[in-house]
Amino acid sequence: MTAKTTRRSGRRPAAVTALVLTVAAACPLAAVADTSATAERSRTRALEAVAERAVAAGVPGVVVRVDNGRGAVVNVVRQGPWNTSDHVLRAGDAFRMASNTKTVTAALVLQLVGEHRLRLDDTVERWLPGVVPNGGAITLRMLLNHTGGLADSAYTAKSLNLMTGHDTSTTTAEEVLALGTDLPPVGAPGGTWSYSNPGYVALGMVLEKATGRTFADLVQQRVAGPLGMRDTYIATSAAPRRGTAPLAHGYEPDAAHLRPITEPLGLPEGWGFVGPADDEHVDTTAIDQSWGRAAAAIVSTAADWARFDKALMSGGLFPARLLAEMRATVPSEGPDHRYGLGVDEYRSPCGTVWGHDGALPGYRSDNYTDGTGRRTVSVLSTTHFGLVVSPEANAAEAELVDAAICAMLGKPVPNS
Repeated sequence: MTAKTTRRSGRRPAAVTALVLTVAAACPLAAVADTSATAERSRTRALEAVAERAVAAGVPGVVVRVDNGRGAVVNVVRQGPWNTSDHVLRAGDAFRMASNTKTVTAALVLQLVGEHRLRLDDTVERWLPGVVPNGGAITLRMLLNHTGGLADSAYTAKSLNLMTGHDTSTTTAEEVLALGTDLPPVGAPGGTWSYSNPGYVALGMVLEKATGRTFADLVQQRVAGPLGMRDTYIATSAAPRRGTAPLAHGYEPDAAHLRPITEPLGLPEGWGFVGPADDEHVDTTAIDQSWGRAAAAIVSTAADWARFDKALMSGGLFPARLLAEMRATVPSEGPDHRYGLGVDEYRSPCGTVWGHDGALPGYRSDNYTDGTGRRTVSVLSTTHFGLVVSPEANAAEAELVDAAICAMLGKPVPNS
């Protein structure tokens, strides 16, 4: 569960550890193919340089996967030398995908709509009577595109304590939803877009009510299993880790370097994340993030997520008419973004792409695909609040996302 935030101070030395670079490319058969291969190699080198700048700016580690849809997959991994003793970052590592979970939740809702078990215009009250204030005026479509008027809860006291590991209690979906519904609404149902994690927790509850299955089971049975996503699962308190891929270690600034965030929130000096200290950071890997539920609890790998994005945008998960519904967007944050049903339309410097971003303590994820699903990209970073407090790291991570998208689309990497 994440807030839409900006990101702060590159303190890392310029030296970084280059760990993995894998390029699988078809052999050139003609001069034209040679030219294409040369261009791909040039883009890969440029992408490596941008990844190195991100780590030099303070991002602890990055995994970038680019599939250009023409038989080539590029993996670039870069990691600061100070955290290699904890875990050597690899291209196949699992990450907490945070709000990318919302795209899977939306896909599950649309599958049930296609089976006539749900309707996009069903009210929340129909499925969760008495649970959401004004639920009779809020539809599933509104929850999916964040126009239901529900407040976000990312920076409530309870959420902060869960997020940072100070509160280790097991929470129910109802309790997590109440973190948002206990706050005043931010607008009228069907009005202005306003990001709401509790809205997606409510959608997970609707899915469970409509099917009689847990959200974790639905993800496995309807998405991860059929698509062969072997290292994708919902993290729960009882089963925080599954699959065979090791979980990448996530890091956040220590309490002293977190003050630009904690001080405005009225939190005492010295308050920060719970975990082992590591070079002005805290290792947040062990913090239970299962409270993210249908808004943010998925763990996956870059390769697994590419399978999902390909199936999603190629129409492999539900009928074409419902893919069109998913891609019917409303204005969201800034001129370059619009939001559909669990999916972000981003007008990048190199072209329009579809996907989502996500952030949890220790993890930032950006996953996008072109309009056909043939080309996919993932940029996974091992910090979130490290970006919030560092303008340099934030800008470098954003540059890396755009560079990876451009490489995916076969365009020159900017600023390379």
